[in-house]
Amino acid sequence: MLVRELLKNFQELANKEVEFTGRIRSNRQGKNVSFLVLNDGSVIDDVQVVYKNETKNFEQLSKQRLGAVVYIQGKLVPTPNRPQPFEIQAKISEIISECAEEYPLQKKEQSLEFLREIPQLRPRTKTFQAVFKIRSLLSFAIHKFFNEKDFVYVNTPIITENDAEGAGEAFVVTTRNDGKYEDDFFGKKANLTVSGQLNAEAYAQSLNSVYTFGPTFRAENSNTSRHAAEFWMIEPEVALNSLKENIDLIEELIKSVLSYVLENGRKELEACQNFFDDKLISRLESAKDSKFKVLDYAEAINILKEAVKKNKNEFEEKNIKFGLDLGSEHEKYLCEKHFGSPVFLINYPKEIKAFYMKLNDDKKTVAAVDLLVPGIGELVGGSQREDNFDKLILRSKELGINFDDLSWYFNLRKFGYYKSSGFGLGFERLVMYVTGATNIRDVISFPRTPNNLLF
Repeated sequence: MLVRELLKNFQELANKEVEFTGRIRSNRQGKNVSFLVLNDGSVIDDVQVVYKNETKNFEQLSKQRLGAVVYIQGKLVPTPNRPQPFEIQAKISEIISECAEEYPLQKKEQSLEFLREIPQLRPRTKTFQAVFKIRSLLSFAIHKFFNEKDFVYVNTPIITENDAEGAGEAFVVTTRNDGKYEDDFFGKKANLTVSGQLNAEAYAQSLNSVYTFGPTFRAENSNTSRHAAEFWMIEPEVALNSLKENIDLIEELIKSVLSYVLENGRKELEACQNFFDDKLISRLESAKDSKFKVLDYAEAINILKEAVKKNKNEFEEKNIKFGLDLGSEHEKYLCEKHFGSPVFLINYPKEIKAFYMKLNDDKKTVAAVDLLVPGIGELVGGSQREDNFDKLILRSKELGINFDDLSWYFNLRKFGYYKSSGFGLGFERLVMYVTGATNIRDVISFPRTPNNLLF
């Protein structure tokens, strides 16, 4: 029986014989009575086992270290006046697997930095059990949301010929050492995808509402707490949607997944709140129930200028002007200090945004949107797409993008193109936001970052 089943059915199992297997979290010997705390990973809660001299294999059990796996058979006894609702009075024990003395997870608290060095073991801690269960809940909640809105789930290529962002930070996929890509496996240069958006746009023109949810890769030599070389993205695309409708969809999605996790992952959230952020649950509840602020980029620049005037040490980058590509410090100021809530930032200067974003009537800005949230900064980035073929070609030329490399994408505009909008939601940043974790390495099972490929 799993611990999850014991906890769910303990009232019906009261004073009955039960059996289960778990990993030792603590093993404390007393004069007449000894105590085990076991967890099997099925839930975050532990089970306390009481064992005595008459318990079968008592001597062996009393010597077992943290991390060992043991089988217990005994009576489930209710304990209504204690924190745990019951305990198991063991009659029979068996040692399934002993644990070596050098086991790195001991009762003392380990630092996050240390735990990052043993990603194969850190899910055994209560904190990381909670983080990765929340990650799983969020993944399901996202699929549930789009399924209920009749979106089509599209799997876009992991190996691609284009760099959707135009940033030149893609990993090259090759079978050769000489750089002769014309003789390579695909007959041309190939990359690991940085985004499924361009492919999703093509499918939105056929299926109206689609989304991707898959791995993406950036060969960016960055060691910040928000960047990883391999991460997951959710990228919906909806034909006929305007920027306003895109914003509404983002807000609806975020609030939906927050509601789902608050309802179905309360104990995991409480564990994260105890470890990462003592205001986590109230912050998430507030975001779920509030109306997100919508702010024009130009207004944001004025707010940031005023902040510099009032406190010259507010930012490292103090040269605030129209055209500035806002940094994390500016984004966090807007949503944490100035508004105290999530903020949609819209209508960015075209120079700091991607070629595919729709040019506004002012010819200076594009119909872009970023969602900024407390603790993270940018969580979502999206736009209405440029539907005019000539304008798209002109913009791509300005940025030095070769027509031949993306002719299939550009030509969608020539073959009957609905207007279209979409966004990219960084899944790991969402997990960080919902758990309170401050480093992306703590929400990915086996992080891929510069000089880190140990597992």
